[in-house]
Amino acid sequence: MGLKDFFRKKENKEKLDKGLEKTKTSLFAKLGRAIVGKSKVDDEVLDELEEVLITSDVGVSTTLRIIERIEERAAREKYTGEKELNHLLRSEILELMLENYPENDREAFQIPRIEAGGKKMPYVIMVVGVNGVGKTTTIGKLAYRFKQNGNKVLLGAGDTFRAAAVEQLRRWADRVGVEILDKGMNVDPSAVAFDTVKKGVEMGADVILIDTAGRLHNKVNLMNELGKIKRSIGKVLEGAPHDVLLVLDASTGQNAFQQAKAFTEATQVTSLALTKLDGTAKGGVVIGVSSEFKTPVRYIGVGEGMDDLQVFEPAEFIGSLFGE
Repeated sequence: MGLKDFFRKKENKEKLDKGLEKTKTSLFAKLGRAIVGKSKVDDEVLDELEEVLITSDVGVSTTLRIIERIEERAAREKYTGEKELNHLLRSEILELMLENYPENDREAFQIPRIEAGGKKMPYVIMVVGVNGVGKTTTIGKLAYRFKQNGNKVLLGAGDTFRAAAVEQLRRWADRVGVEILDKGMNVDPSAVAFDTVKKGVEMGADVILIDTAGRLHNKVNLMNELGKIKRSIGKVLEGAPHDVLLVLDASTGQNAFQQAKAFTEATQVTSLALTKLDGTAKGGVVIGVSSEFKTPVRYIGVGEGMDDLQVFEPAEFIGSLFGE
């Protein structure tokens, strides 16, 4: 690791620690109340721990999996107090999260090489999520990070139902200095997606980011709309989109689970981005939503700056959450 990379990693860790401060403070306050004076992991401790995790927005099904793992491990290992329980909890949550992370899927700002007929093709990311979660901002920050890594980036303004979304993406393209395909309002989103990928292939883009409408109007319409967009993309470039990225607002807690459920039923979501972690005590949702939907969190937002969208590293996240 070079000196520049070392300081960047250090800065990212400091931002992550700061971004998770509210979640960490809330979690440890609840943990302290649950296990004060306890010297063994018995049913009472497990019940208290279950309540702590559920009220920390980890989610019911993920909480039950964690409790089961802790119960099994506590039967094998000696437990003498809060420090040991924190260690048990930390290691079991990390192992649970790592189940959804392939070993080769760590450098998320590095674009995989896509070829067709021996020719390099763009890597296409279709971005989905409801209005207000920070979807367009996430696209802008991704464009910035990809460009910083030397990639030629193209944006597709596929959220054609809201003038604000189109205008916001246009501003991000100007700010970052990347190209955008924008057909304005009330245009078929699948046509925008088709033309964006076509243009990306022609201009030799490395990565294409396509915005989509963020409406949960009803599940059937959502499925039809997203399905049509995906098929349009695939007509231009076989196998695309290569990533369907669902953006969720961490500060909404359990509502993020409902959004994830709707979108994973409507389309094949392949990765997650959790925004606004710096302003909430509900960071536990990162653990639950990844585990419940068997989908890796690829990015987290820990601030407003261009560099505040980070590649998600499970070990770094759990380490910051537990103060290690």
